[in-house]
Amino acid sequence: MSTLLTADAVVTVDAARTVIPDGAVLVDGDRIVAVGSTGRLTATYPGAEVTALPGRLLMPGLINAHSHSGLLRGTAESLPVWEWLRVHIDPMHRVVSAAEAEAASWLCYAESVLAGTTTVVDMWRHMHGSVVAATGVGNRLVTVNYTGAHPDFDYFDTLDDNEQLLQRSHGAANGRVSVWVGLEHVFYADAAGRRRAIDMARDYDTGFYTHCSESEIEIGEFDRRFGSRPMTALDRLGFFDVPRTMLAHAVWLDDSEIALLAQRGVAVVHNPVSNMKLASGVAPIERLLAAGVLVGLGTDGEKENNNLDMFEEMKTASLLAKLSCGDAAALDSWKVIEMATINGARGLGLDADIGSLEPGKKADLIAIRTDTPRMTPFFPEGPYFNLQHNLVHAVRGSDVDLTMIDGRVVVRDGQLISQDLPDIIARARASVPGLFKRRSDWLAGHDDLEGVFGAHD
Repeated sequence: MSTLLTADAVVTVDAARTVIPDGAVLVDGDRIVAVGSTGRLTATYPGAEVTALPGRLLMPGLINAHSHSGLLRGTAESLPVWEWLRVHIDPMHRVVSAAEAEAASWLCYAESVLAGTTTVVDMWRHMHGSVVAATGVGNRLVTVNYTGAHPDFDYFDTLDDNEQLLQRSHGAANGRVSVWVGLEHVFYADAAGRRRAIDMARDYDTGFYTHCSESEIEIGEFDRRFGSRPMTALDRLGFFDVPRTMLAHAVWLDDSEIALLAQRGVAVVHNPVSNMKLASGVAPIERLLAAGVLVGLGTDGEKENNNLDMFEEMKTASLLAKLSCGDAAALDSWKVIEMATINGARGLGLDADIGSLEPGKKADLIAIRTDTPRMTPFFPEGPYFNLQHNLVHAVRGSDVDLTMIDGRVVVRDGQLISQDLPDIIARARASVPGLFKRRSDWLAGHDDLEGVFGAHD
């Protein structure tokens, strides 16, 4: 039976940025059949089962285009990014077990769907467990193995691990799982590893994903290794010749690099909270958008953000752009909403299915409470129309009342219903002592930690 969801308004995020007061979305199975006014759809589909959502608005599920599962929240603080990696993060990767990695994914995916994120791009370890977690929680998942392909970085997942995941899990969970090729960083791969990563993305017709230009120090290191700026080096190495490429951060870009990204159709993921916390810098988002570069939005991981609330990320992105540009009109609310929805979908090559509420697309949608102080006054039309501004600057993830993914409700009345949340939290907490003990033991035996970049291949 078809389900007709009715609400105070529907924010479609279609090309016209259509908002429908007193709107409705008709869902049949895992697809959206129709979007329109409640009166019209009720009359047109009298046999549909009606789910009335008064005091709510409907919008597309959010797409977190850069995240890392993890269990280090609040314990890896107050260091710039490369020292933070060397002291906290890389030692964790040396000792984390498959069971601990899976527990982290269960935790982070539960947090995500509760806050309205329906699609997570997760760069993590032992990702067969992440697929299990996404299947259970119900979120859509793009896996990016946290891969090292260099003798100095042999404690990450391998390209063999990544290829096995491509073979076994791409298209799993009714198509909700997509597997990409990942490198933690180009510096974490030697020439053979870089070549294999590129070939894998081509052979499996999938995307390639990595961090790049997150910190200013990378500019000099790229010049030392490759004789050029980072984006030029990636292009010459062949990383822009794959079906699609997505780069996390891209903070330290000059105009020629921005033009190159636009020309080559490379997508960028903006992570403003992480960039501020690690003092990495301010990404030139307005310049990227003006040049035609596709920009999505991400939280980064729990350890470099401390929560996975994409509504908070939207507000931060908008405010940081205004401050850094010295222009209160910079990065307007509609642009930010699109970064968190349809732009992320386009960067992932999934925009035919997700990112907006339109007939034929997957039923990935969320309901936001409108009966709160944060959504008051509520103007879904007229001269004081304010929904886009309130969604970006006022709403929090805790205002999400319902999350539907692939036509299945996983959050109802603000509560996770697809799984037992206390059990997920308990499993994560039980995993922490062993992980921290093994990391502490490893650090105690390695007083002289390796340099941040490893050897030049």
